[in-house]
Amino acid sequence: MPDKILIIGSNSFSGTHFVARARAEGCAVVGVSRSPEVHPVFRSYAWEGAPRTGSFAFHQLDLNTDLPAILELVHDFKPDYVVNFAAQSMVAESWANPDHWMQTNLVANVRLHEGLRRCDFLKKYLHVSTPEVYGSCEGLIAERTVYDPSTPYAVSRAAADLSLMTYVRTHGFPVVFTRAANVYGPGQQLYRIIPRTILFFLTGRRLQLHGGGVSVRSFIHIRDVAEGTLRAMRQGRPGDIFHLSTPENITVRSLVERLAERMGIPFAEAVDVAPERPGKDSAYLLDSRKAKAELGWEAHLSLEQGLQETLDWVTTHRDEILRQPFDYVHKP
Repeated sequence: MPDKILIIGSNSFSGTHFVARARAEGCAVVGVSRSPEVHPVFRSYAWEGAPRTGSFAFHQLDLNTDLPAILELVHDFKPDYVVNFAAQSMVAESWANPDHWMQTNLVANVRLHEGLRRCDFLKKYLHVSTPEVYGSCEGLIAERTVYDPSTPYAVSRAAADLSLMTYVRTHGFPVVFTRAANVYGPGQQLYRIIPRTILFFLTGRRLQLHGGGVSVRSFIHIRDVAEGTLRAMRQGRPGDIFHLSTPENITVRSLVERLAERMGIPFAEAVDVAPERPGKDSAYLLDSRKAKAELGWEAHLSLEQGLQETLDWVTTHRDEILRQPFDYVHKP
């Protein structure tokens, strides 16, 4: 029998690609998100050439307001696995309405976990966390690094992770965590740095580079992340945390410079330095040796390959993409 997977946050960038990866494996997939299915230009599981071996059904349900319906769906579908991508995920914006971030990322999640821990048919719950819980990093950090969150977003995610760890110890709840580096690739939301840079360069708008782009990140392609997530879901043990990252670390400024060079855009004429955002962490450098050793996983897609693939996606669908909102729109 194929695996049965219920994906919460299936409209998210990572969620859509995980749907595609799971369907390629022949899994029976049910997706849940609070908004209608994402626009086709972002819906990677429905793109031409995407494998559709496994089934997929979508339900528009909000974790904050429709939890009883979500849990009813869980009991009807009886998934082997629940994978949760749902979160209020913008960092700088979390300062404006921190209670919204706490409500979704902590309170609604705790209520979900209370319902799921009573599902005796559930083999595993995979909680997609974030390196933001560690705060700014110096050197490669392992999965058990002490949390030091520096924004309301990061605090909300760290609190949910700590709550889940008590569920492991007290209830034997089979949760596995993943924390990925900066994910990117075709189909990403247009307010993220890589598609935003491409679009601004294509349309002649000047890009605001916060803090001069000195923060250091590791950018990892979404298909590598989807593969790592699938392996962690199947092979991880309760309480396991897996980092998904690449060995290449790069400043945001250098990343933008690479795109400018690739697109033939004079960097100095297209970029303005803007003030740094509150609580911005200077570096996330994740040690992913555990994922390699225990899951047999490693990142395969190079940054150069991924940047070109993302550029190709934008240019191929330029007219349609330009009709979509460039900026983040907050939903409480």
